[in-house]
Amino acid sequence: VQLQASGGGLVQPGGSLRLSCALSGRPFSAYHMGWFRQAPGKGREVFVAAISRRDGSTRYLDSVKGRFTISKDNAKNTVDLQMNSLKPEDTAVYYCAATQSIWARVDLRCEYPYFGQGTLVTVSS
Repeated sequence: VQLQASGGGLVQPGGSLRLSCALSGRPFSAYHMGWFRQAPGKGREVFVAAISRRDGSTRYLDSVKGRFTISKDNAKNTVDLQMNSLKPEDTAVYYCAATQSIWARVDLRCEYPYFGQGTLVTVSS
């Protein structure tokens, strides 16, 4: 499985960015897709959002609920993360990830064997 993320950049507080990730190498429909982030100088990646491989159910980190939206396009094998009302604390390297684990565990970093290369999001004035 290969994951290619794009869309990061510099944005002012309150602004928006859309990240996109393409999966190749295996059937897209076989995977729950997730986004994680790692803040500068911090430890492991933190769960941000996930979308179900079956019915499109979603799950979010509490601090991004109502601001971020995860979506997918099965025809294009892509998963997007629309980020609105961005805050400086959203600054991080964002990674897309894929898992075949059970839905109840999609917020756990250890359940994801496949990670993309990361894209940097900087929220600053």
